[in-house]
Amino acid sequence: MGRRNRNGVRKERIIMLATSVLVLTVLTVTGVFVKRSNTAEREDYVVDFEAIEQGADMTAENMLSGDELDTLFAEVGTDDLDYDPAFQEANSQNVENTNGSFAAGQTAEETDGANAESAEQKSGSENGGETDQTPQEDTSKDTKKNTKKDTAVQTGEEQEGMFDETVDTARAAGEPTAEEAISTTVQPVLDFHEEDGLVWPIVGDVLINYSMDKTIYFPTLQQYKYNPAIVIAASQGAEITAAAAGRVNSVGYDRVIGNNVVMDLGNGYELTYGQLENITVSEGSYVSVGDIIGTVASPTKYYSLEGTNVYFKLTKDGEPVNPMSQLQ
Repeated sequence: MGRRNRNGVRKERIIMLATSVLVLTVLTVTGVFVKRSNTAEREDYVVDFEAIEQGADMTAENMLSGDELDTLFAEVGTDDLDYDPAFQEANSQNVENTNGSFAAGQTAEETDGANAESAEQKSGSENGGETDQTPQEDTSKDTKKNTKKDTAVQTGEEQEGMFDETVDTARAAGEPTAEEAISTTVQPVLDFHEEDGLVWPIVGDVLINYSMDKTIYFPTLQQYKYNPAIVIAASQGAEITAAAAGRVNSVGYDRVIGNNVVMDLGNGYELTYGQLENITVSEGSYVSVGDIIGTVASPTKYYSLEGTNVYFKLTKDGEPVNPMSQLQ
């Protein structure tokens, strides 16, 4: 029994030892395989610069020189190739291109003429060797036309400059220019007729009526006189408006009627407004019906008893006209 137990223990130890050796062998083989795989992958990402340089040297040795290329293209012909041997690089010192470009210092017009002449000569040679001289004449005609156009443009500029100088001279001399003259001539037409009527310049009673056929009494003067106007009662400071459209002939002062405005209505008619202050119009200005021309002033000493009033007179060719017949 004791021997059997010992033999069983030995067998178990041998089995365990064999198993451990087998496991270690398998692990060692697996590690070696994985290491070799990683090394191969790393080698795939390594750039061999020496091989690249060797390849570049071989490529340079196999490339053809410029003379060899010209010889090759001359043998092959340029009909089937988009290549112009006469055309060199743009940065080279001698740029020659007889088919499209032009030499330095040559204008575009001269080049166009030369190209047209070359095309006509080529066409003539294909048709029998005869060269048509008409393109040269056309080119010379075009050149003359361009010269005439340039001359015309210069002449126009000179004329424009002369016109500007004329305008400047006229302004410096104080004379109106053409535009100012036109704007000045565009003025309202004054065309007053008796049937047109007048608007009351201010609302009020008539203190002294118009009377040119007989004398009428003036309270302040305490005498009878002819009166070529009407005297309308008004409050001091009240606004006075234009009774008709017209142009202001004068703005002045008279010792009898005080500050006054004389307005031209057209056709020989004139209106005179007296006893004014704060006049808002000026000589030469145009006034429409109802425009404010001033306010009522305190009366002069010749109308002190009559009180504040507006002196209103209408004339035709300098002769008094009864304004009451025109007021509406």
